Amino acid sequence: MVPLAPYRRTHPAPPAAFSPTVVTGLLRQRLGYDGVVVSDDLGRAKAVAARLTAAGGAAEAARLDLRDSKGVDAALDGLKARHGRLDIAVCTPSINVRKTVLAYSDEEVDRVLALNLKGNFNLLRAAGRIMTAQGSGSIVLFSSIRSQVVEPGQSVYAATKAGIVQMARAAAAEFGPRGVRVNAVAPGIVDTPLTASIKADPAWYQAYAAKSVFGRWARPEEIAAPTVFLVSDAASYVTGTVLFVDGGWTAADGRFTPPGM
Repeated sequence: MVPLAPYRRTHPAPPAAFSPTVVTGLLRQRLGYDGVVVSDDLGRAKAVAARLTAAGGAAEAARLDLRDSKGVDAALDGLKARHGRLDIAVCTPSINVRKTVLAYSDEEVDRVLALNLKGNFNLLRAAGRIMTAQGSGSIVLFSSIRSQVVEPGQSVYAATKAGIVQMARAAAAEFGPRGVRVNAVAPGIVDTPLTASIKADPAWYQAYAAKSVFGRWARPEEIAAPTVFLVSDAASYVTGTVLFVDGGWTAADGRFTPPGM
């Protein structure tokens, strides 16, 4: 989550709050914003904040469980109290339990829904309350190509990613009259530590690479840059939009069944 002046810079940049991704660094480099990095892993949040500080910015790190609505409200209210406003919120976390529908337990369904849907909703609502009151702001949620195309083992995850799209659209309609934009980014396959197990399987890795018209996976910065666009002044008339950053996957989709499905 971060702060951004409505659509032009009229005050010193306050901190921003994000999930720990390279989005944070690009916001500093390209827009000049400082940030508050939040994660359920304080060590990761501190590491990202340290990189932002080393790049010449100012950053805070905090532990936050998005499933805790009161904790999310308190964290964002505290940020506004310390810095006067909240201008940008970027929410990236989600999980998947890669199982077929018939293999899912009730606990596993609840676990995926709790973070991917309720967690994103908690952030959206908390940021929306602050931004609509101040009359400006930009929120970006992370969906996925799985909101549109699926494979075995993606049932609950895909449902949550489709839900995030509709959440963003509904909030865009509700918050827009009060100067707040809400959009979603829908990545394809990205080369990160979270996808390391897929990358370790040569057949699986190549099958996903082949789904991009570029024949490769995305790099993290290739997802971060479009996110920065959405929160910047360049996107001042963009709201309720889903920006697919998938290397053409959804334009030329096929099918691959992962191992064990």
